[in-house]
Amino acid sequence: MTDVLPQSETFHPKDWFNADVENHGTTGPLHTEPNDPAPISELIIQSFESKGLKRQDDMFTTGDNPHGCGYAPRTVYQGLRTTSADFLRNSGTNLAVKTETTVDKVILAEENGEIRATSVRIVDKAGNSKIIFANKEIIISGGSYCTPPILMRSGIGAATELEHLGIACKVDLPGVGKNLTDHMIVFIYYETENPKLTIDHLLFHDNAIVEAYRMWKEHKTGPLSRFPFGAFAYARLSSRLSSNETWSTAPHLPGRDPMGLQPSQPNIEFFTTECGPSQGLESVKAGNKCAFSIITELFSPQSRGNVKLRSADPMENPIVDHNYLDSELDLTVLAEGCRFGNEIVTEGTGTKEIIKGSWPPQSAHHKYTTLDEWKTFVKQNATTCPFPPPLFSNPQSYPISNQSIPLGYHPAGTAKMGPSSDPLAVLDARLRVHGVAGLRVADCSVMPTLNMGHTQMPAYAIGENCADMIKHDAFEVAKGELGEKGRV
Repeated sequence: MTDVLPQSETFHPKDWFNADVENHGTTGPLHTEPNDPAPISELIIQSFESKGLKRQDDMFTTGDNPHGCGYAPRTVYQGLRTTSADFLRNSGTNLAVKTETTVDKVILAEENGEIRATSVRIVDKAGNSKIIFANKEIIISGGSYCTPPILMRSGIGAATELEHLGIACKVDLPGVGKNLTDHMIVFIYYETENPKLTIDHLLFHDNAIVEAYRMWKEHKTGPLSRFPFGAFAYARLSSRLSSNETWSTAPHLPGRDPMGLQPSQPNIEFFTTECGPSQGLESVKAGNKCAFSIITELFSPQSRGNVKLRSADPMENPIVDHNYLDSELDLTVLAEGCRFGNEIVTEGTGTKEIIKGSWPPQSAHHKYTTLDEWKTFVKQNATTCPFPPPLFSNPQSYPISNQSIPLGYHPAGTAKMGPSSDPLAVLDARLRVHGVAGLRVADCSVMPTLNMGHTQMPAYAIGENCADMIKHDAFEVAKGELGEKGRV
């Protein structure tokens, strides 16, 4: 990310935050700043440090510490979220944004013996269709759920699957819609009786939300002007798992652990909430209770799912099957991460004296010590940002449709890059669709494996790099054409 941040970010420092200024940008469209921590976050930092996770405030910018803690700058500035829309502001007259419009497919034509993307069919909310023609290239940025259906309706995908739906296959790429991956997380909540350590009193107690809304509406300040997340950490778990049979007997490449990670890469991320959960919120409000959580996020998951078409109708949602926790390794590592997180809160110097117990009060997970207990907890409570648990009714079977159960927040991999020798590769290293001229993909679906961290900045990095590739390739073509003219 350090190559992308300088051109994408305008970082606004704060005195308390020890920023690595060389890795931050000052002129980009995204405005970022550290989030002022609530007292509970500083206590959790103390607990992280006491359990071996050394503090390095800006480690989530530098990416050089797989086993430490700090604070992550947020894409929020002066009470407002800054998003990818900021890349498009004042971008010129060559941009037209179509809202309430669905992309049906890319239209392909055969030119000079090659298949080329020539235009796009779109459908508006009234059901009217329109064809938009491209002079040079078409770039699909539908995301990991919607890019594969666009490709498949265009005739690009697994031939047998397309023909079953009555779609003529133009380019047989079996990897379209395969390799779906996502980050699983587990919220672990605790109650504290110490008033004002958390921000519950600013949001939930005594109708405080009314004042919180007024502060944000009139001044863009207060608890609604910020994220409810506090301290962050990365952790390696190889030493904790060294005697675990699932871990120790799993195949792995030299220099990598069974999850495919090097010693310089974390197995999990911890991040924390500074207030109570949406579940049981009435109990928080009624008794002026205070709660917080530590969240465990699994990196490099081994489980893979897929995205498939229900039909050729672009207005019908696809079938999404994440196949969450299909791998026993995923379950083992996530459960061990939860066990470590619980030890941080219940034994760490900053928090061990301030927790009353688990939240909700009838829970007892603060007393869990075995991996099997935490495996059960994971099966019952695993979810994906930012949706509340439980995500699964049967933890051993995970067919999930986006018409019934919330989907993932970090989905990736469904149109992955790879060499043409890889049967599941959809794109080459320059994001071009194999076998199709003039067609690229630029979103998180291009990732062969999911990044260690959140996907916001990687998505921006993919877009930035795709733009550079398009400009470079166009320049090379123009240079070649000029050369040809010079030889005539």
